[in-house]
Amino acid sequence: MRLAAFMIALLPVHAAIEFNRDIRPILSDRCFSCHGPDNNNRKANLRLDVESAAKAKVVVPGDPDRSELLRRVTTASKALRMPPAYAGHDALPPAEVALLREWIAAGAPWQNHWAFLKPEKPKTPGGVHPIDYFVRERLRREGLAPSPEAPKHALVRRLSLDLTGLPPTPAEIDAFVNDSSPGAYEKLVDRLLASPRHAERMAIRWLENARYADTNGYQSDGVRSMWRWRDWVIDAFRENMPFDRFTIEQLAGDLLPNPALSQRIATAFHRNNRTSAEGGIVDEEFRVEYAADRVETTSTVWLGLTMGCARCHDHKYDPIRQRDYYSLFAFFNRTPEKGFVYNFGNEEPYVAAPTAEQRRKLDAYDARVEQTRRRWESLQPALRKAEKKWSRKTRDLDWYPSEGLVLEHAAEETFAGDREVDLGKEKARFNHRDPLTLSAWFKTDARKGAILSRNEDYFEGTGYAIYLIDGKLRFHFIFRWTDLGMRVETKAPVTPGEWHHVAVTYDGSMKARDGHTRIWLDGADQPLTILFDQHLWPVDNKAPFRIGAGGGPEYRFQGQVKDVRVYNRVLGADEIAVLARKSEADKRRLAFLDRHLPPELKAARDEMRQARRERDEYFATIPTVMVMMDSVERDTFILKRGAYDAPGEKVAAAVPAFLPPLPEGAPPNRLGLARWIVSRDNPLTARVIVNRYWQMLFGTGLVKTVEDFGSQGEPPVHPGLLDWLAVEFMDSGWNVRHILKTIVMSETYRQSSRVTPALLQKDPENRLLARGARFRLPPEMIRDQALAVSGLLTEKTGGPPVKPYQPPGLWQELSSGAYKPDQGEDLYRRSLYTYWRRTIQPPAMITFDSPTRETCVVRETRTNTPLQALNLMNDVTYVEASRKFAERMLREGGADPVGFAWRTALGRLPSPQERDAAGQLVARLGRHYETNPNAAKELLKQGDAPADPGLDPARVATLAGVASLLLNLDEMVTKE
Repeated sequence: MRLAAFMIALLPVHAAIEFNRDIRPILSDRCFSCHGPDNNNRKANLRLDVESAAKAKVVVPGDPDRSELLRRVTTASKALRMPPAYAGHDALPPAEVALLREWIAAGAPWQNHWAFLKPEKPKTPGGVHPIDYFVRERLRREGLAPSPEAPKHALVRRLSLDLTGLPPTPAEIDAFVNDSSPGAYEKLVDRLLASPRHAERMAIRWLENARYADTNGYQSDGVRSMWRWRDWVIDAFRENMPFDRFTIEQLAGDLLPNPALSQRIATAFHRNNRTSAEGGIVDEEFRVEYAADRVETTSTVWLGLTMGCARCHDHKYDPIRQRDYYSLFAFFNRTPEKGFVYNFGNEEPYVAAPTAEQRRKLDAYDARVEQTRRRWESLQPALRKAEKKWSRKTRDLDWYPSEGLVLEHAAEETFAGDREVDLGKEKARFNHRDPLTLSAWFKTDARKGAILSRNEDYFEGTGYAIYLIDGKLRFHFIFRWTDLGMRVETKAPVTPGEWHHVAVTYDGSMKARDGHTRIWLDGADQPLTILFDQHLWPVDNKAPFRIGAGGGPEYRFQGQVKDVRVYNRVLGADEIAVLARKSEADKRRLAFLDRHLPPELKAARDEMRQARRERDEYFATIPTVMVMMDSVERDTFILKRGAYDAPGEKVAAAVPAFLPPLPEGAPPNRLGLARWIVSRDNPLTARVIVNRYWQMLFGTGLVKTVEDFGSQGEPPVHPGLLDWLAVEFMDSGWNVRHILKTIVMSETYRQSSRVTPALLQKDPENRLLARGARFRLPPEMIRDQALAVSGLLTEKTGGPPVKPYQPPGLWQELSSGAYKPDQGEDLYRRSLYTYWRRTIQPPAMITFDSPTRETCVVRETRTNTPLQALNLMNDVTYVEASRKFAERMLREGGADPVGFAWRTALGRLPSPQERDAAGQLVARLGRHYETNPNAAKELLKQGDAPADPGLDPARVATLAGVASLLLNLDEMVTKE
């Protein structure tokens, strides 16, 4: 149904014509695509989105018969009629023509688009909840009356699902039903809002908005680690972080003064976009795509604008110019990221993000490191005394570090590009988690060649090697050159024709950056270019250790190499200086430390080294998260037709021109943008956010098109209510719990959801709110409540993603890799924590309409398909939940297990008819399982949870049928 026709159906009875409500939808729907904001594609040089232009040419206020607009939409001539028949458009229906005529006759009063006007808080009378006032006024005009309050058992279930995502327990239902005090309902609301479950319930919608997933997307769809940002979101909702701060930290936490680690983690919001590891892509093309995704996600989530429509040309319906799009793009064009990413792990920039428990352990490791360091420092006088005594006895000293030495080849070898020295396959074998040091002296006039290697004999083959490439030293340690390994290179070339010492150290952290991998030239630590940093996979290295070869025939070395040494540990700077023959004093001191320390000193030194090693090993297990950073100065251009390689006019970072400007003095960066978004002068943000909270509670927003507050979006059914809520949200300090409590405390929210045929005919979608909301639960709630009522649910907050059941072979069939379900409690965690692969989303979630998370989605959709019923009846999750629920019925249900089941699942006792039907089912299934005991045993094998050995299998299987019936009931999967 077209927007204009839909809005006509929702017109208040006997309402005066209002431009934004009645006329703008018609013009936007029928006219703006050719006569709107898009300057490049405008026909006949006619604008109907601007009052002065429309009234100058085709609208004569007060005179419909002289208005060309009305003539063109009513003419019988197909050649002249608008919208044009030759373009496939239908003529305007009589109702729309009548509205246009009435509007022009009334003087054609104009309004700026409602969403672009700053909201004002309408006055409401005392003694009535403001929400109820607005709703009842509309109902009164429509000749409707509100519904009575829902029964208490239904109300507590509704509220619990809405605010925590989980059903109430029978004890919680009884506590509320039996509490007759005036404040019982408010007390229930406050308890649920303060529950840790509430934070998890709020987080999942935000994850969908943010396109959060555990993989990169596109065809390769490699693994990434972003769950520490997901946990940040949960923590923010648990702390009831004000929404303005919630916004600023996610969009620009890294730009705040002295940002805390948590504020940097928050910026991962805009690193949740898809990234591509496809071979052959153009790096700049995809870097532009990532920035464009951030523009469109930001505008959808916070502004409710379809900004993507202005990427290639001016917006056809809203006053968003292509310049506005790229001015917003400029805010996100400074992040130092690549378009081509590697298929596994996180991409720069990222930070280590320890959990609270990991932080405590890390602090303990740091304390031990400091303690052992201080002990070692306290022994320095004794060390100097012992060293002095030893030194007097020692004259000439031929020493080099020997601890951890696994390969040594001191002889000088000469190469002319036609030979190599093969030291065999048994020496210097290292994997991706093994620390190492490689050391050699070399001399060459060539600009390329393999100095030493243990990799397959082709360029950048599997294994590790030190090369000269274009005169620079390069080290790689690779499983697969395209996406798994590391590659670093010195920024400066070496001087040809001279002897040089090269050393490479790698600490086994699987990282190249931040000093984890270093190249030393003549004893000096070199600045490096990180070419590739995805050293995440074991290296099955079958190649021999070679000197003078390792990159194929083209990279045979030309020159001399000598004193090759390999260690299975990271040598310190002083030890490398000795190998580079930089200091005789260092050499003597290190020789003493290595071979002649007195026992007490040696024990203290070894303890300090062990403490550092253990700390570093533990730190390597800390999860990372990709974050935003502004460190690249890039010019931004309007891209012609949106193409990355077609730059046009240069633009600066700015907000859309039709909205209030950035405050004077605001920085033209993401921090300035974030503060502008949550400024009280911004007419959109508060409206957009409270509208989504309304959608969460009522199934549909006050503006149904939650993603589009522009001209093509639906105007609010209750505009005064939307503005009141928006201003109340800001007045409360952007307090999310306050606005949720305000909504659920209203009588409008508490209405019964029962509907009469007359009301269903008058308002089938319940847009007028004459009854309580009734709609199917979101997918995660359907699964989570099945786990909850069965007793399987694991209520553990945060942590890495988990893999519950899914059909076997699905990943192999549709993509790559094998899906291995978790075991134990991880199978039964809330769906919020389910591992999300973008190309093969969790089938139980997608079946019930979860978005794919490939792009930002803010509208909740609901379909009704046979596959959903099949899933509830046959998926192992629900079969297992049914049998465990049956065990609860037997253990906790006493003499009335069926009544217990109804109260646990639905919050009420069964009706006589339901009890009779359940009794018949129990009798029939009981006979079946008594005569087919093996069938009962097979049923009890479904899922990993062990069956209760103290219960009769036939009885459990019988009641599992009742449990399955309940889990499949419409009432069970619907919010009543």
